[in-house]
Amino acid sequence: MDHKNLVAIDIHTHAEVSCRNPFDNYGEEYDRAADKYFRSSQRPTIAETIAYYRERKLGLVMFTVDSESQLGRRRIPNEEIADAAKANSDMMIAFASIDPHKGKMGAREARRLIEEHGIKGFKFHPTVQGYYPYDKMAWPIYEVIAEYKLPAIFHTGHSGIGSGMRCGGGLRLEYSNPMHLDDVAISFPDMQIVMAHPSFPWQDEALSVATHKPNVWIDLSGWSPKYFPKQLVQYANTLLKDRVLFGSDYPLITPERWMKDFEEAGFKPEVMPGILKGNAVRLLGLA
Repeated sequence: MDHKNLVAIDIHTHAEVSCRNPFDNYGEEYDRAADKYFRSSQRPTIAETIAYYRERKLGLVMFTVDSESQLGRRRIPNEEIADAAKANSDMMIAFASIDPHKGKMGAREARRLIEEHGIKGFKFHPTVQGYYPYDKMAWPIYEVIAEYKLPAIFHTGHSGIGSGMRCGGGLRLEYSNPMHLDDVAISFPDMQIVMAHPSFPWQDEALSVATHKPNVWIDLSGWSPKYFPKQLVQYANTLLKDRVLFGSDYPLITPERWMKDFEEAGFKPEVMPGILKGNAVRLLGLA
């Protein structure tokens, strides 16, 4: 990634539409509920997302979420995202997602994606994937990530997926309590852990874990900065200023909206460049 010529690096963007596989409408009700929750129905292709970010001179990290075991829905191929990143390596990095229920087979896939496809990190969504982050079934995958000293992003806090559906679509919010990452951070000190989103209703737990464990970071995706809890802004300005990252959750929130609101959310001018780009440069090993 040619980070010096980028305005910022968005650490949290989603691949929404595959150009290789036909659309899997199984479980489409989760999409409609998320559209209502986020007041957005954008579903850009991978290529459209890349073009959008290139036009704005923004770098991006892109991933899908593999929840085939819990939701029964076919994932977007990790290889498709990896190929797109190779073709746009000046401004894009690919992370992979592997359902933790795949265990040792998932670990084999993780190693193959790193060695053969240039994957630079991984994404987990405990609520949607249906597991506690500290569950030993996921450890074979974590072991591979730690071996290569790569980062892993974990969804934390409330989930827009399932919101408003009968029984929340059967998805358990408690899986995404950031305190569950404490064991993971201890057991895998060579894996950089990124807690995604303001972790409502567990913001203080997230700040505690990140302050206590130096391999834990926070990305600010999924919310407009004007709604951030005050203590999150306070810690980002002080104790955690070197481990807080810009993320939008595109296409659910656009980087333009996020960055506009970020200017007015109480962040110190001296920490803003790090949040927008400098911290991501270190996390991704670009420096």
